[in-house]
Amino acid sequence: MTQTITVIRGDGIGPEIMEAALFVLDAMNAGLQYEEADAGMVALEKHGELLPQSTLDSIRRNRIALKSPLTTPVGEGFSSINVELRKRFDLYANVRPAKSFPNTKSRFPSGVDLITVRENTEGAYIGEGQSLSEDGETAMLTQKITRRGSERIVRYAFELARKTGRKKVTVVHKANILKSTSGLFLRTARVVAAEYPDIQCNEMIVDNTCMQLVMRPEQFDIIVTTNLFGDIISDLCAGLVGGLGLAPGANIGTEAAIFEAVHGSAPDIAGKGVANPCALLLAVGQMLDHIGQPENATRLRHAIVATLEAKDSLTPDLGGEGNTMSFAKAIASRL
Repeated sequence: MTQTITVIRGDGIGPEIMEAALFVLDAMNAGLQYEEADAGMVALEKHGELLPQSTLDSIRRNRIALKSPLTTPVGEGFSSINVELRKRFDLYANVRPAKSFPNTKSRFPSGVDLITVRENTEGAYIGEGQSLSEDGETAMLTQKITRRGSERIVRYAFELARKTGRKKVTVVHKANILKSTSGLFLRTARVVAAEYPDIQCNEMIVDNTCMQLVMRPEQFDIIVTTNLFGDIISDLCAGLVGGLGLAPGANIGTEAAIFEAVHGSAPDIAGKGVANPCALLLAVGQMLDHIGQPENATRLRHAIVATLEAKDSLTPDLGGEGNTMSFAKAIASRL
C-alpha cells in the first residue's frame, strides 16, 4: 500500500538536500509517492505568492509534508512562512531531537540524547498584538498562553515519553517572574503530570535550564516548554551536538504534520553541491515514525550513524570532501 506525501523543495540549498533525501527514501522502498508543491521564493516567482492555495490544499489532502528550508523576503507576505503554516494547520507541537553523532564538530560527541517539545501556536513568538508608538519610542507585544494550549503540549510530551520509552519530562518555565502566562503553563503542566505517575517530572526555570544544558546535558530526556523558550532551547541543543546541520524538526497537529530541516536556506552555498542533507534525512526518520514505519526509521538512523563512523563521503561541514549526493549515496548503501 502506497501513501502520498507533499514535498516542498524550498529555496537556496533546499532542492539539493531534498533530492538527496528522496534518493535515500526511494532506496528504502517505503511505499511513498510524492506530490510536489511550491512555497517561498520559488512560489513567489512561479505563482506570485509565497504560500499558494494549491500548496495548502496538497498538505490538507495528504496530511503529511516533507519540507526543505524556505525564504521569506523582507517586507513581503507573512512575517514567516513557517509560522503561517503552523497557524493554518494548527501544528501545535514542534518536536526537535538532539542526539550526539560520531565524527562531528561537537562539544558533546557522546552522551546527548534529548527531545525538545515546544508549543507552536501561542506565546510571544507568534507576534500577536505588535505595535509601535507614533514617536517610535515604545514597542509593545501581546503574549497569550491558554490552558488548552498548555494542556495539549504537555500531554503530547508525556505521551511521547511513554511511546518512546523515555523516563523523564522537564517542564521549563519562567513562572517566578511571568506569573500570569508562564504561571498558567506551569500550573497546567502539574495537573497533566499527575496523570502520568510512571514518568518522572521535574520543573526548571528557563535560565537555569540553559546553564544546565551546557554543563550536564545528559540529565535531560524530554523538555517541554512554551514557544519562545522552546525556540531558543532547541537551537542551543542543536549547538551541543554539532549544529543545525544535524537538527531535524517535526510540526505535529491533529490534521496534518510537516517534517523539515530546521536550518536556513543558506543561499551562499546554494548550487555548489556541498550542503549537508543530514537534518532533512533525520526529519525523514521522524516522518517514518509518525506514519507507522518505525523499522524504516531505525534503518535510516543506523545508516546515517554508520556513514558518519566510516567518514564516508562526508560534506565539508563535517570535515569530509564529499558532496550532498555522494553523502546521500553512502547512506543509502548502508540501509
